[in-house]
Amino acid sequence: MSAIFNFQSLLTVILLLICICAYIRSLAPSILDRNKTGLLGIFWKCARTGERKSPYVAVSCVVMAFSILYMQ
Repeated sequence: MSAIFNFQSLLTVILLLICICAYIRSLAPSILDRNKTGLLGIFWKCARTGERKSPYVAVSCVVMAFSILYMQ
């Protein structure tokens, strides 16, 4: 089943995207900072979300990992 039609998989993909973008921005900020608008601006926004809301994103990742490992 596609991640679009399964809500838990969609949340997992969004959390992974946020974490990956924040990690890439911490290593090389110029890659994401030059594309703040348009289609590639989504990655910049995900990186900003990961930086500013990092405690909430971390808790969400732990909860998602627990639910994937033990609830399924």
